[in-house]
Amino acid sequence: MGNGPLSYEYIRGLVDGEGTFTFSTSNKRKMKIPAFAIKMNARDKHLIEMVRDTLGIKNKVYEYNHQKNDGFKRDPQAMLIVREFGRLKNVIVPLFYKRLMGNKGRQFEEWIFKIESEPWVPKTYKLIPRLYKEGFYDRNNKFS
Repeated sequence: MGNGPLSYEYIRGLVDGEGTFTFSTSNKRKMKIPAFAIKMNARDKHLIEMVRDTLGIKNKVYEYNHQKNDGFKRDPQAMLIVREFGRLKNVIVPLFYKRLMGNKGRQFEEWIFKIESEPWVPKTYKLIPRLYKEGFYDRNNKFS
């Protein structure tokens, strides 16, 4: 098992299978915050930490054991969630910009445009789809 930085292509492959582009809902503030998450079995927590460290973000990797009363035993999970505007704009969006294929690529683009159209998304985040549409990430992308 390696301990060095992961390649960006490797991270994209992990996200293709285990990642999601979504929104965190805050009922108190009536907002939807754009979010990127990757979740895997807790036995792979170190791998998610390597993703985080390679991308240079400081977010905590959470570990939890969510059980339902349905008779199935579920393994503990590890998850990294990125919601902060600067990290989404400067790391997450450029990393995946025009680099995901198939369903995950569609999910990514739909997420970008939903940031723009969803009225409950804070105005600050609306800069992300504008930069996306104006080709900013074609010109300014350290992850290309």
